[in-house]
Amino acid sequence: MAELEKEIAAFDAIRGALESEHFGKWALVYGRDLIGTYDSFDAAATYAVSKFGRGPYLIREIGSPPVIIPASAMFVFRHA
Repeated sequence: MAELEKEIAAFDAIRGALESEHFGKWALVYGRDLIGTYDSFDAAATYAVSKFGRGPYLIREIGSPPVIIPASAMFVFRHA
């Protein structure tokens, strides 16, 4: 869980800039780095899984309050 705390702190540090430039998009943070912003959660999660595997990484909607998800929840990519 300490790794995810790094992502949360990194997101919080750039929250203001993200909200002014990318409001409503989804941010992907890995380690202490903003990897990118995406139009949907699925796009961010698909990229994160392909690049970093199972994580942990933070995907958060820019401008929305944080949502607490149980540690047992996991994104599973399925091809359409």
